[in-house]
Amino acid sequence: MHINPYGEEPTLLAVALLNDRPATVRALQARCDAAGVVHRPGAKRADLASLDRYLDDIDRLIDTAEASDRVRLLNELLARHTAHPRVTDHAGDGFHLHYRDAEMSYAAMLSALLTMGLTVHLVQRGMHRLSRCALPECGNAFADTTRNGRQRYCSPACANRDAVRRHRSRHRAPASEVG
Repeated sequence: MHINPYGEEPTLLAVALLNDRPATVRALQARCDAAGVVHRPGAKRADLASLDRYLDDIDRLIDTAEASDRVRLLNELLARHTAHPRVTDHAGDGFHLHYRDAEMSYAAMLSALLTMGLTVHLVQRGMHRLSRCALPECGNAFADTTRNGRQRYCSPACANRDAVRRHRSRHRAPASEVG
């Protein structure tokens, strides 16, 4: 997976893994393969626990509202999970940058990739573009990739559910008038 100029693909993968954490090595590997992540050797059992700890850090990042606090957390993640950039063609699909050491575990590689993607996404598009769904009972995280940067819900289903709830509450007769 290449980090595009907007960091969108790794950011979407980070959010997807956070909202539905893989329970098995096979599930982790399948989801990362489907997203275009290339790393050999593949995921191992120990990578699940490492990834889970990393996703806890991303959870904290999402729940941090102040831009300055987000920047501090991003810098901590960058220091912990990335290395100086390297040019590579490891998959034979063209030269690109890696922000990690060549030999590392699957979870460490994934943490570096996701950290860089999240950082690029937030720096280029706005620190507010990583959030939680506005539907109170949902709580899923989402990355705002919209043009206007005003996404409030993780999915159209949650947006519709909330719109119906607001509509019904506006058109509900007051209790004193019923009867």
